Amino acid sequence: MHLVHDGGRSETMEAAWLIGCDGAHSFVRRRLGLAFEGDTLPTGFIIADAHVAGLAIAPDEPAIFWHSDGAVMFFPMAPGRYRIIADIGSTPLHAPDLKEVQAIVDQRGPGGITLSDPVWLSDFGVNERTVRNYRAGRVFLAGDAAHVHSPAGGQGMNMGMQDAFNLAWKLALVERREAGPALLDSYSIERSAVARQVLSDSGRMTRIVLLRSHLAQWLRGFAVQGIFKIPLVRRTVANRLSGVMIAYPDSPLNAGFARGLRGARPGQRFAADYAPGAGDLPRFTLVATDDAQARAMMARHTALLKPELRQPPRKGIWLVRPDGYVAATARSGNWPVIEAALAGMAADPSPLNRRF
Repeated sequence: MHLVHDGGRSETMEAAWLIGCDGAHSFVRRRLGLAFEGDTLPTGFIIADAHVAGLAIAPDEPAIFWHSDGAVMFFPMAPGRYRIIADIGSTPLHAPDLKEVQAIVDQRGPGGITLSDPVWLSDFGVNERTVRNYRAGRVFLAGDAAHVHSPAGGQGMNMGMQDAFNLAWKLALVERREAGPALLDSYSIERSAVARQVLSDSGRMTRIVLLRSHLAQWLRGFAVQGIFKIPLVRRTVANRLSGVMIAYPDSPLNAGFARGLRGARPGQRFAADYAPGAGDLPRFTLVATDDAQARAMMARHTALLKPELRQPPRKGIWLVRPDGYVAATARSGNWPVIEAALAGMAADPSPLNRRF
C-alpha cells in the first residue's frame, strides 16, 4: 500500500487488514467496486447552530414545530444554543445566512424566537444508501463508508462506533489466532441487518416530517400529541433510538437457545450494566453456577474465555460475547451446548490451517 501524507511525504506500508472508515464518499469502497445502493431524497435541508432566545421549552429538550410549508426543529447543543434544522423542499441546496433561517423560524415557529451569534450555517441532502456486504476479503467497511441515512433519530455516530466495536473484538481474536477466521463473516451479517433497520426507521421519521397533505399533517399532529404522552411509548422510542434495543437474532454466532429459560436469548444484550473491563483483551464471559464443570470449561478454552466466572441471575448458563451480547444459552448442567458454541469459534490448531 502506497501512502502519501500531507506535505508530500510518502511511504509504502504492508498491512494484514484494511478497514475503510472514510465516510460517505469512501475511496476504499469505490476502489473495491462495491455498489452503494439506495436513494437520494428530493428534499433539501438547511442547518444552523446559533444562540436562541424566546424558545419556551425546557433547556435540555428538543422541539419541533409543524407548518404547512415544512417543519423547523430545535436541538439543544449548549446553554442557550441550539441546532436548528428546516426542510426547504425542492429549493436547490445552498448555505443559508442567519436572516434566511430567522425568516423560516418566524414563519413556522410559535413566534417570539430570536436567533443570533451563529457558529455554523450549512445545508445537506439526505441519502439512504448501504452496501450489501461489509467485507471483501481482508478489507472491511465501517460507519458512513458502509451506510448513510437521514439524521432523523440521531443514530449515525452511534452506528459507526458500534460497527467498529463489533469488528474490533472479532478481528483481534482472529489476528491472535485465538478464534477461527470464520468469526469475521458474522460482522457484515450482524451490522448490515442493523443498518437496514436504522435506514428504515430514520427514513420513516423523515417522511413523516416532510408530509405536505393537510389531512396527513393533521393526523400526524394528532398522533404525535396523543401517542407520545404515553410513558411506555416514550421509553420504547428512547430505547430504540439510543441503540440499547439492538439485537442480532440472525447471527451465525448464536447457539443453544434453551426454551423456557428466562433471561437474555442468543443475539440479545446480556444486561444493561454489562461491560468489559477497561483495557481487557476481548474474551467471552461464562455466566454459570460455580462448579467443577464450569472451571473445567474455562481451563479448556483459555484463549476465548475470561479466567473469571460470573454468577447467573437465575438458573441457566449464558455464554456472553466481548461486546455484551449473548452467544449461547443452556439449561444448568447442559455443558455440551456451550462446548459446541466455543468449539465452533475456536481457531484450528493445525499448522496447515494457520494461513488465511
